[in-house]
Amino acid sequence: MKFSCEKAILQSAVTTAGRVAAPKSSILALEGVLLEAEADGLHISGYNLETGIITQMEAQVKEPGAIVLSARLLGEILRRMPDDVVSISADAGCSVHIACGPTSFDIMGSSDEDFPELPSVGDGNVLTLPQGALRAMIAQTIFAVSDNESRPIHTGALFEADGKQLSVVAVDGYRLALRREELTAQSSPDPVSFVVPGAALNEVEKICADSDAPVTITQGDRHVTFEIDGTLLVARRLEGEFLNYRQTIPRNSAIVLQAECADLQRSIDRASLIINDKLKSPLRCRFEDGVLSITSKTAIGAAFDQCPITGDGKGLEIGFNNRFLMDAVKAAPASRVRLELSTSTAPCLLLPLEGERDNFLYMVLPVRLRAE
Repeated sequence: MKFSCEKAILQSAVTTAGRVAAPKSSILALEGVLLEAEADGLHISGYNLETGIITQMEAQVKEPGAIVLSARLLGEILRRMPDDVVSISADAGCSVHIACGPTSFDIMGSSDEDFPELPSVGDGNVLTLPQGALRAMIAQTIFAVSDNESRPIHTGALFEADGKQLSVVAVDGYRLALRREELTAQSSPDPVSFVVPGAALNEVEKICADSDAPVTITQGDRHVTFEIDGTLLVARRLEGEFLNYRQTIPRNSAIVLQAECADLQRSIDRASLIINDKLKSPLRCRFEDGVLSITSKTAIGAAFDQCPITGDGKGLEIGFNNRFLMDAVKAAPASRVRLELSTSTAPCLLLPLEGERDNFLYMVLPVRLRAE
């Protein structure tokens, strides 16, 4: 195998594929990236048996072939090399020579036969939408994906499509995040539903650009793929029964208010300054006419702040985990939100204002407050 290409482009491709390489594995090849030099360019793959990434780039291929190199070592070598054309060659004994300008390395690789074959999805339901839209949907829901392995199905996000619209839903037992966006195309008008692991979605978010370029999602029997420009990510679907989230969302809330997200963030942030991992305390939120009062108390002391709101909260007092409430407010893709509440033990909903595009919903469960 022998090829040459621009160092910066190769470094970017190795970084992308190497993100899913296993840090440590009994299968040594899984700690590496597979480099395949072919007539149409260079293909670089990373795989950890759960998530795989294949990215393609232009290269001057003089001799086709394939080799597996340590993802960590190759990444460090490229990072320290000068910005120039990189030449890589490998012989039949898996000895690899890497040269760029006056710098060169001779390292050992391993046979491409040791690298597991990535699963193929084949024909399945296909969804298409802009990369920027998918990137925003993931960023604005991923925080609510559960890290509790006792319910594996909730360590991923639910993708639902109805032919025109895609919904992404994440739940962790304390909160719910839902985002909707219009699809550019769907191969079948039939409803589509599958769950993608949170770890894979983190990688999809990093690969997607903030642009209108399309991303194609293909649902297979056991896997799902995301095709983004010249990169393909394949992930094992999570199996199980996802929460029937529609039944958990309160309807006809007694109290409806409005608030600026920036004002809410500032008040939550101030009241959270005396809360930390060792000194936990809920935010005591009192919704009154035109104002939200937020109080917190820990062994450090007490904090108080007020935030202007529109509407009358009727003196409702309700407790929230400060981080959960802040995550929801930060994620809301709007400058102003509608707050719906009922009682001190019912969830709080963050929604778009009436008459605006219905493209998000966040639900935060309350924390029981001690009597003052």
